[in-house]
Amino acid sequence: MKFHCVSLVICAVLIGEVCSSQIKLSRLDRWVRTGFHYMKLNLCRRVSLPESECKKLSHLHLSGVAVYVSESSTGKVLAILPDSYSTGALGSKQKGYSVDDESRTNEEFYPGASAHDAVLLLDPSLGESFGHPVVMFYVDFNITEKKCSHMDGIYLGEECLTIAVKTRCQNQLKRRRSRSDRMASRARGTVGKTVHVEQSSGLCEIHFLPLVVGVKDSNRTQRLRCVDHPDFARCPQPLPMTSPSVPISSCELNTNTHRCQQQRLATHLSCRLYQTCDHAVLLSGGWQEQITYQRHVQNLQLFYQMLRNNGFHKEHIKTFFAGNGQVAATDTEGMYPATDKEVIRNHISYICRKQHCADSLVLYLNSPTRNDGTMLLWDRNNNGIADLKERYSVRELLADLAGCMASRVVLFVEQSYSGALSRRLMRSLKDVNVVLLNGLPWVKTAEFWASLHPSQCLIDYLSKQSSVIPRLGDATLGLLNVTLAGAPCNSTPPLTEAEMRKEYMGCQNLPTALWYQKRPKSDNNRN
Repeated sequence: MKFHCVSLVICAVLIGEVCSSQIKLSRLDRWVRTGFHYMKLNLCRRVSLPESECKKLSHLHLSGVAVYVSESSTGKVLAILPDSYSTGALGSKQKGYSVDDESRTNEEFYPGASAHDAVLLLDPSLGESFGHPVVMFYVDFNITEKKCSHMDGIYLGEECLTIAVKTRCQNQLKRRRSRSDRMASRARGTVGKTVHVEQSSGLCEIHFLPLVVGVKDSNRTQRLRCVDHPDFARCPQPLPMTSPSVPISSCELNTNTHRCQQQRLATHLSCRLYQTCDHAVLLSGGWQEQITYQRHVQNLQLFYQMLRNNGFHKEHIKTFFAGNGQVAATDTEGMYPATDKEVIRNHISYICRKQHCADSLVLYLNSPTRNDGTMLLWDRNNNGIADLKERYSVRELLADLAGCMASRVVLFVEQSYSGALSRRLMRSLKDVNVVLLNGLPWVKTAEFWASLHPSQCLIDYLSKQSSVIPRLGDATLGLLNVTLAGAPCNSTPPLTEAEMRKEYMGCQNLPTALWYQKRPKSDNNRN
């Protein structure tokens, strides 16, 4: 195959294929530059982004934007976002994986998704965890300028670019008021309500890479690829897999097959009689291979080592990370795939409900997150949609922690939209022993806490490492005025290292009298 300078082809668009999509450099360059300028000048007028995001966009350079593009050689494509569809919108079959799904066409499987010739996506927040606002365009060929204008698109002579927003989001369900409606509202003195409706918080912006599939592709192969454009940012490198992944849905149907064997989590062995320990759960969902990077593994390793330095026993640190292939690639002991939501929830609930099981319970959260605080775990059935079994909401997390019997629960959050969790915690009356430490928006949590020493008080470490301290209530200050293992701060005389390890770090044996004294009477009666 010969390549001429006149029609230079970007071979990196489809990795592993022989440039079958034939996207010419000149065409792609036209798309990305047009999309970039539109993003800087018009995005904040079209989508209700926070003021901080709009300010960042105005100072953005080409080198700070990653480029993703897709083009189908066999027809049009559909772009599927994990948070665009609800289980109800797709019918009862979407509540779980069904073998019937394999025989359905993509247009039947994703009702309401529109087909286009290509998809272009620009990520202006390279290096930040998903979700964060990204900019996606649909590309359509052979469209007249008049039709492109009616689509509110950008006409480029040979193709039309239209900005994409999420479907089934709150903004689109709100009724747009006409001019006569607004005049009538003024007459009734309800102008404020009109403004509230029209300027509601933006929920239609896109926060994740979509699954882009061919309309007729029964395998639903991801066609969106990152492109190393010379003037834009270098592509991030996803974490390699050591073996082909097997959809969890297939394992559910064939549980006895060798390829579906995986280490089972024996939660019931976590709590021992007459003993209390420090426990930790590390959760890094990842959602899909394309947005799971080596830095996510490094975050887990940093935080895991910090816990070990602070006396946490390795058998009491449970890590849930990405999918089966990614877990194998990390070669980390005691790591489980984040593919089974019930296992994760049951483990956290068990540690919390078991009397005297946990002294300090630490949770480290580093998953892709929707703008309502919901964490995405892993796309178990590879359909691109985050169904109930694949997402872990703030409500569910707090339900698992409600009334937790641990002496203290410390949440370290390194993901987007942690404010949703913080607000719910502030209003909760069932989580008085739970404290949220998400540092500051510009702080990398795992790196920030990596050097925490066993004798350091949490509040002192926070104040020494950061020049700005978030406002903390009296209850929160009390929970932070100890070490991570629960030892008192600034004791006189200071505790020796041997005393710290014996009395606070790791596990301590409880006297029989103390064990029975705090147990419910119903338990004593059984004995």
